[in-house]
Amino acid sequence: MRGLDEARKLYTERGAQMIHDCFPEYEGRIAVGLAGRGSQCFGFDDELSRDHDFEQGFCLFLTDEDDAKIGVALSREHRRLCGKAQTEHSALGHAGTGVIRISDFYRGCIGSPDAPDCWQAWLYTPSSAFAEAVNGEVWSDELGEFTRIRNAIKNGMPEDVRRKKLAARIVFMAQSGQYNYSRCLKHGENGAAMLALSEFAKNTAEAVYLLNREHAPYYKWLLRGMRELPRLGTLADALEFLLTADNSEEGAMLKADIIEDICAQTVAELKAQKLTCGTWDYLEPHAFDIQSHIQNGEIRTLHIMEG
Repeated sequence: MRGLDEARKLYTERGAQMIHDCFPEYEGRIAVGLAGRGSQCFGFDDELSRDHDFEQGFCLFLTDEDDAKIGVALSREHRRLCGKAQTEHSALGHAGTGVIRISDFYRGCIGSPDAPDCWQAWLYTPSSAFAEAVNGEVWSDELGEFTRIRNAIKNGMPEDVRRKKLAARIVFMAQSGQYNYSRCLKHGENGAAMLALSEFAKNTAEAVYLLNREHAPYYKWLLRGMRELPRLGTLADALEFLLTADNSEEGAMLKADIIEDICAQTVAELKAQKLTCGTWDYLEPHAFDIQSHIQNGEIRTLHIMEG
């Protein structure tokens, strides 16, 4: 069973009753779910995932005011319910269950206790940070404060920022996949050719997330999560082939064809969303076309690769 399913089951069968019995006056003020860092919060975990940064339990999100009043006692009851941690914590990770201030949770994910309030924060905060802030599930939130911020992060990216980030991804796809991959091979730079493919795959995947209006997760989960997206999600298999198949002469020709097919499907989706009007096969002019329609002048005049 996935960690997310286990956490939900534990809350449903025992956690909700614990809150009701021990903290009845706060029952409607505690948000409960599982979200944040870790593969279990994305639903991508397996048995191997449990060797580090894994704990049984769920998250109990409190306002700063409520945490000052019941945080210690609620933490004690959560530990009594779930037991102590049985896996080691990695240097940059933690299980992230138990009692957490709402402000601390979002500050830990995106560096701010609330959703971004300016376009610069939306543009320059890593997509993976936003993904960690809105992943997982929320099972109870009568107060609504945790979910208010969660929804603002999930759905609140300004359209001009989405277009700018998308323009950057598209131009990188053109440069790395359509242009530099084959040229690197012709120069005998096989390592550089593989780096070009990696850049192409990463930027293509991130573009697909943007086209789906979703935040892209950390690189190791890009393709896994991409397969669940309705728009162009099926391209994940093609990207995996580009990264794993050999670069023999025949293989390189096949990869070049696959790159062009991926780019053609991307252009079709850009047109479907009315993000570009061009008919070019090469992606680079599409990137400039996307950026030219950005309304905010400061964003529109940024370097095409920025974002």
